[in-house]
Amino acid sequence: MDYIQEYRKFVSSYYFNEAVRITVGITLPSVMLNFFGMLEVGLIASLGAMAVSVADIPGPINERRNGMFAALALIFLTDLITGFAHVSPPVTALVILAFSFSLSMLGVYNARTNAIGFAGLLIMVLTLYHKATGWNVLLDGVYLVGGGLWYIGLSLALHGARPYKVIQQALGDSIISVGDYLKTRSYFYNEGVNYDRTYKNLMLQQQKVQDKQILVREMLFKSRNIVKSSTITGRGLLVIFVESVDLFEKANATFYNYESMHKRFDGANILPHFQKVILGMVHELHEIGVSVQEGRRSRVSRNLNDELKGLKQHFENFVNTHRNAENLEALINMRKIMQSIEDMILRIYTLHHYTRYDRKKVKEYRLSDNYESFIEKTDLDSDLIRENLTLQSNTFRHALRLGLAMTLGYITAVLLNLGYSYWILLTTLVILKPTYSVTKQRNYQRVLGTVVGALGGIGLLFLVQSSTGRFTAMILLMIATYSFMRTRYLVSVTFMTAYVLILFFLLDSRNFHVVIESRILDTLIGSVIAFFATYIIPSWEKKLIKSYMATALEKTRVYFETVSSAYLNTEQVPDYKLSRKEAFVAQANLSGTFSRMLSEPKSKQKNIKKLHQFVVMIFTINSHIATLAHYSRQLAAKYRSYNFQPIIENTLHELEHTAGILSNEEVALPAAHNDTQSLKAAMKELLEKRRHEIQQGLRDTDTKVTLSEVKPIIDQFLLISRASGDLNSLAEEITGFKRSQEPEKIPRESLSAAG
Repeated sequence: MDYIQEYRKFVSSYYFNEAVRITVGITLPSVMLNFFGMLEVGLIASLGAMAVSVADIPGPINERRNGMFAALALIFLTDLITGFAHVSPPVTALVILAFSFSLSMLGVYNARTNAIGFAGLLIMVLTLYHKATGWNVLLDGVYLVGGGLWYIGLSLALHGARPYKVIQQALGDSIISVGDYLKTRSYFYNEGVNYDRTYKNLMLQQQKVQDKQILVREMLFKSRNIVKSSTITGRGLLVIFVESVDLFEKANATFYNYESMHKRFDGANILPHFQKVILGMVHELHEIGVSVQEGRRSRVSRNLNDELKGLKQHFENFVNTHRNAENLEALINMRKIMQSIEDMILRIYTLHHYTRYDRKKVKEYRLSDNYESFIEKTDLDSDLIRENLTLQSNTFRHALRLGLAMTLGYITAVLLNLGYSYWILLTTLVILKPTYSVTKQRNYQRVLGTVVGALGGIGLLFLVQSSTGRFTAMILLMIATYSFMRTRYLVSVTFMTAYVLILFFLLDSRNFHVVIESRILDTLIGSVIAFFATYIIPSWEKKLIKSYMATALEKTRVYFETVSSAYLNTEQVPDYKLSRKEAFVAQANLSGTFSRMLSEPKSKQKNIKKLHQFVVMIFTINSHIATLAHYSRQLAAKYRSYNFQPIIENTLHELEHTAGILSNEEVALPAAHNDTQSLKAAMKELLEKRRHEIQQGLRDTDTKVTLSEVKPIIDQFLLISRASGDLNSLAEEITGFKRSQEPEKIPRESLSAAG
């Protein structure tokens, strides 16, 4: 592991910079007001800053600004209502139920509105602990607003000073994730590879790449000052992003039957050479990603180019030694992998070059003006809320579940007369998520992190005796907490518990033992409530997965239709980038849903093996389509023919039929697979001719060139056709399809909300 690169990756990341911003935004009001003897006011202002920071999630600056002001208005209103509701426990319980349900329903729109709702719930919980009366309720609201305004000013000022920094950090993180995706693919070259586990990890990594590319796309294409920018930095960021997306597509297109490859070439000392070069590519992508995050040009290494030359020389020697009529086809496929690797390395060096933000090269780069179609519109239509007021909606079920759990937590705290009762509600709030798998994972991590963090916090208090040292330790722990908040929840909770304990010790060292006992006890109670709440009005992935399967299938069909049309006698090659993006996003959503399903009880995992095959099949088909798209740029015009039309039409019919099975609709059965015979015959004739040439000792012939170019194209069409047919039987087994069934209607939710 390159520890220097890992350190640079961490300190230049958005997460670390966000953590520093949030820590300064939260602590400074308390420190400054404590200097004037107003610590209590400072603490309330810090709570306001903390709540607003929850809504300050990555995105276009106008959406960040609007989100923070919306959160500010919400926390003021929530604080007033919760503060005046302290007149009696029954009224407070009703307020908790109403707020927990209504603010959770905001998640139906997108991640930002969900964060705004969470900010309101956070203030509701904390207000329960700070029981003000009379005019003090209004004063506390004013202090909260003051703290929130301070944080908004800080965040906007930092953006004004470095307007491109957040986008650079997100873009760099996206490129690093592409490198991680390639690293996962390199495991296929290991002898004895576990294919199921590697495919699972690959799909999870692809989902991460898609999520990060969606974020960058939103930040770039929704920022008019970037899209219309005449500055070299703004235009350069667009160019780097477009190139990184094309590189990711190329990585997806480099697909092969790895099991067959290992059967033929294990022990021949060729596969480790491929893996070594791929890992070299990973290192270069990490270097590029970190450099983009830092806002400087990347260091170009010659090692990768030397490794590629070594691979090409070793491969040619290997081919000359092992070439025969029997393994001709396998060697052709392996040569295509090597050529794909060579193409990706060229793109990596191109990315290196664009990190220089060369004025001439950046201005010469042709960018599409069709940005609007690549971003999702933010729809805050109230009809979406009304449509989801049904038990068929995952958001509604979660909101109802959270409302009941939070109310139960409050009643439990009142009955047991717990001094720090708000910790029960806070634990329930942060653990209970729309999906069972995430809730289960967070439950375990919350309890473990609390125990470990408590021990660590006590240890620090014994090791560090001075108040200044303890305050410094608390600040460092806060930065660590917020650095890992979005990526490693267990680590974040551990650091959070430690810094909270140090904070309470600094505020009131005499009752510190009570704080420790209450923190652990209340966390356990909140965890138990959250765990059992997952079984109240549950939301199992098996209820949603058919919808995600149908969406992924439809987007794959459109992607194939768009790409394959380039191989017919059309005058213009269509732009497939939008359909590619939608197919990959739908595929990532499907694999994410399936992964969450694996964490659910076994009784909720019906047809799990068949579902896994379906997810892998969609992944495989999209990879073959990406390969077709890559070849279409250079070879579609050369080999364009109506001979491809039968297999294209039949494949589209197969996919439509599978979609009909998933939606329980009457769809005519597709035609038989006789559409492939002409292509197979043409391919067989070419192979036989080339084998005959090899037996005669002929090396470089026109047949060799034609075979190397057209065989991969025909192979992709045949593989896609075969996989599309297999999806029919899989869909029938999964759904138990009966033509009399009515499709289950699920209310529309945004993709981010449904997950």
